[in-house]
Amino acid sequence: MLNINKKAGLVLLGLFFSHGISATTYTDAQRETAKEQVAAAVDKQAKLAQVMNDMIFSFAELGFQEIETSAYLTKHLAEQGFKIEQGIAGIPTAWVATWGSGKPVIALGTDLDGIPKASQKPGVAYHEPIVEGAPGHGEGHNSGQVVNIIAAMALKEYMSENNIEGTIMLWPGVAEEQLATKAYYVREGYFDDVDAVLYSHVGNRFGTFYGNPFFSGMVSIQYNFYGESAHSAGAPWRGKSALDAVELMSVGMNYRREHLRLAQRTHSVVVDGGDQPNVVPSKATSWYYFRELDYPHVKALWEVGNQMAEGAALMTDTRWDSTVMGTAWPGHYNKPMAMRAFENIQKVGMPEWSEEDILLAKSVQKEIGAEEIGLADTLMPVIAPPDPKKMTGGGSDDMGDISWVVPSMWLSYPSNIPNLPGHHWSNAVAMATPIAHKGIIAGAKAHAMTMIDLFTDPALMAEVNDYFENVQTKDMKYQSFLRDTDKPQIHLNKEIMSEFREKMKPFYYDPEKYDTYLEQLGVTYPTLKTQE
Repeated sequence: MLNINKKAGLVLLGLFFSHGISATTYTDAQRETAKEQVAAAVDKQAKLAQVMNDMIFSFAELGFQEIETSAYLTKHLAEQGFKIEQGIAGIPTAWVATWGSGKPVIALGTDLDGIPKASQKPGVAYHEPIVEGAPGHGEGHNSGQVVNIIAAMALKEYMSENNIEGTIMLWPGVAEEQLATKAYYVREGYFDDVDAVLYSHVGNRFGTFYGNPFFSGMVSIQYNFYGESAHSAGAPWRGKSALDAVELMSVGMNYRREHLRLAQRTHSVVVDGGDQPNVVPSKATSWYYFRELDYPHVKALWEVGNQMAEGAALMTDTRWDSTVMGTAWPGHYNKPMAMRAFENIQKVGMPEWSEEDILLAKSVQKEIGAEEIGLADTLMPVIAPPDPKKMTGGGSDDMGDISWVVPSMWLSYPSNIPNLPGHHWSNAVAMATPIAHKGIIAGAKAHAMTMIDLFTDPALMAEVNDYFENVQTKDMKYQSFLRDTDKPQIHLNKEIMSEFREKMKPFYYDPEKYDTYLEQLGVTYPTLKTQE
């Protein structure tokens, strides 16, 4: 036994707790028993999970406008004894919910927002909007908060009954589709005292990964050009066209693209091209996403964009400025946490799909011309990061910012259908059906089990912190892409929701009258296209 004096022991203990080492220690056998108990507690909440999932699906709100969704979730959490802080980081629909006290602090996060023009009746294997042209959950973000809340409720009950020390925290990814908020949460210090983050994201497989398997970092920038209006036919020489600047910037970026790294992804839309053809546009705006593999290359690509904007302004005698709409670091996920989470995923196993579930999946796949493989029936192996030299980039998620300031893991839970295009009406088909409900319960069990590990296994927390400090952040430290003057763009999607919200309200789920949302919509499960 080490011979250390009382003072040294207290110092060592302080270091342990400052790094999130668990205050409660269980044996392996005790942890296994605890996991069985929290999994059983999750099963008991299956009806609540279905109701919450279907309710959020029916709200179908876009980023920054998740008013009904956030009100519904925070009301439930407050009723469960969680302390709620509303409007965090200057974002009206963002919040933090906490329960418990002391270390470690384990946070559960996931997203809220839907996709434009993705309205779709669930359980219908062809395109049939609930409200034509309206938003919908064409990615499946309606399900993630349910995974987290059901897991948190199971842990809260167990911790209360067994005197487990620690704090549970829940938070929403507002406007994830715009990658527009999580960097602000970090900037405002909401993760300064958090020891580990468990992140949920809907998938069609059940598994996890570590490091960075495919994520790109990204900055989302609007370029605003300012000229002078004039009559387009009577005195065009007196005008300075901001739209010409937008178009010339696009031409410049497209020519420059040939000389950029293969890992870059650059795409844009014109969000303001002027008012009418006979007026020289005095203002015009284009919106760019610049994606690359790491902080230095994202910054360099952003600077290329600025150069193109400057050149376009010079050619058109206009002025320009830019607005940061969102940012995302490339994610990096904790290996010890991922490996322990996968052990728990293996304990849970895949959901048992019914014939109806599989028939719906194959019918949707057939409808969009994808391979008709049905639903996944095996776990996804843990994905290891590729050789960095072979990385070519891909999608982005602003969870990346959080993953670089707190040890984090990513759970993919099986609530959707394989081989779909993403950000599409077809991705909404399963999201208020038994497929989604079963995947939520599986995901909640896995999270609840991993939280038991984090709250009761000091050795795991030590490994988690060692990887974070001596592997992940040893040579790369987090620097926010945000400028000091940047603010959340909370006006986004307000006009779209103003157009559709009243049309959507009659279709909000009423669990007092209907057992499921399918029943409320009169959908026979599954509904297939009639053979012609």
